[in-house]
Amino acid sequence: MKFLDKAKIRVVSGHGGNGMVAWRREKYVDKGGPAGGDGGRGGDIYFIGDENMSTLLDFKIKSVYKAQSGENGGIKGMHGACAKDLFIRVPLGTIVRDTKSGKIIADITESEQKVLIAKGGRGGRGNARFATAQKRAPQFCEPGEPGIERTLELELKLIADVGLLGMPNAGKSTFISAVSSARPKIADYPFTTLVPHLGVVKKADGGSYVIADIPGLIEGASEGVGLGHEFLRHVERCRFLVHIVDLTSEDPVKNYMTINNELKKHSEKLGSLYQILVLNKIDAVTDEDKDKYIKEFRKYSDDVFAISAVTRENIEQLLYFISDKVDEIPKPVTEIEIEEDLDAYDNDDSAFEVTKLDKNTYLISGGKINRLAKVTDARNTEQVIRLQNIMKSMGVFETLHDYGLQNGDTVIVGHLELGYYDDEIWGEGSKV
Repeated sequence: MKFLDKAKIRVVSGHGGNGMVAWRREKYVDKGGPAGGDGGRGGDIYFIGDENMSTLLDFKIKSVYKAQSGENGGIKGMHGACAKDLFIRVPLGTIVRDTKSGKIIADITESEQKVLIAKGGRGGRGNARFATAQKRAPQFCEPGEPGIERTLELELKLIADVGLLGMPNAGKSTFISAVSSARPKIADYPFTTLVPHLGVVKKADGGSYVIADIPGLIEGASEGVGLGHEFLRHVERCRFLVHIVDLTSEDPVKNYMTINNELKKHSEKLGSLYQILVLNKIDAVTDEDKDKYIKEFRKYSDDVFAISAVTRENIEQLLYFISDKVDEIPKPVTEIEIEEDLDAYDNDDSAFEVTKLDKNTYLISGGKINRLAKVTDARNTEQVIRLQNIMKSMGVFETLHDYGLQNGDTVIVGHLELGYYDDEIWGEGSKV
C-alpha cells in the first residue's frame, strides 16, 4: 500500500431542511389554522480514529466529503426527517488543522475516538411554530440553515511503540521483516526504504507491540537533506528508539553520532528519547572488530546488542529485551495544543459586533444575529419585520445610533442589506 502522511480535504455538513407554510383544511375543524412542519436537521461530520488504517492515501483518492441534507417540512404538521451523520475514518495519530484559522482542532490518537468537525444546519421552522394569540395566521416559515464548509489539512504522525533508526542500508528493513510480518523492499543501495513501515511483533505472553521502520537518516536530515527528514515526525510518539548501526560501514561511531545530532536538531524531546543500541551485520565482520565496537559503544549506552538481521543471530535475546522495555516505558504524553473549535458548531451566543464600513454602511455580526439572518428570507416582509424586532430587543439599533446611524444608511446583517428609516408605524427599526 502506498504511504501518504499529509492531505488536504474539504468537508461540507448537511443543509437543514426548509420549514413549510401550510394550513389545516379538515371538514369539521373550525377555521383551520397553520399546520406547516419543521425541516429536518442536516447531517453532522465526524472524524473517527481507526487502528486498522496506517496512511492518508484514501484522502488523495477522495478529497471532498459532503453530508446529507435534512428533508423539508410537510403539511399537517409533519416534520422533515433529519439527515444521517457522516463518519470519516482516519488513522491513529492524525492531526487536523483548519486552513482558514491555522488552528489545530483535533489530535486523534485512540481507536474509535470521535471528533465533531462540522455540525449540520438546523432545520427551518414551519409556520405552525410562529402562531400566537395575536398572530394566528403567520404567512411565513424559516428556510433551513446552510451546512458548514471547511478546508482541513491532515497530518499523520504514526503511533508505534518502537521506532527504528539508522543510516541508509543499516539493516532496519531486514530487521523488521525478520521479527514481524512487515515486508518492506530490501536491496543493497541507499534509500531502499522510501516510506515508513509498521510491523507488529508478537510477545511471549501473547501480547504484541508495533515497530516503525523509518527511512534512513543522513547528516542534515533535520534541515531537509535526504529522505528521512520527511518522517522524523513519526518517531515522536514512540516509547523509545532502537538505533541500528551498520558495523560494515566506514565509521560506525561517527554514523551513530550523526543521527543523534539530527534527532536533537529536530526536537529536544526526540533527542532525549531512550535508545537501545543494536550493532548489526556481525556476520560480516571479524570477532575482533565486533568486540572492539561493542566496547566502544558501551561508552554511549549500557544497552548494546550485537546481532545479524540476516542470519537472525542474537535477535531472540534482543526481542525479549525490547518487550520488557515496552512494558516498562509508558507511552509519551502528546504535547499538542488543541484549540477550541468554535467553527464546527453553530455559535448561538447573543453577543454582536458593529463595524462601520464607510460613512453610510454598518455591518452587524455575532453568533445569534448571524444565525437569525441565515433563516430570514429577504422577500418575506413578515420575516424581515421579525428579525427587526429581535434586533431591537437585543439593543442592536441603540448601539448603531451610538455609531452615528442615520435615516437612509445601510445595515448589513449576514446576506441581508437593509435600509434604515425611522418609522412611526413599525417603530424604530429597519425596512428593506
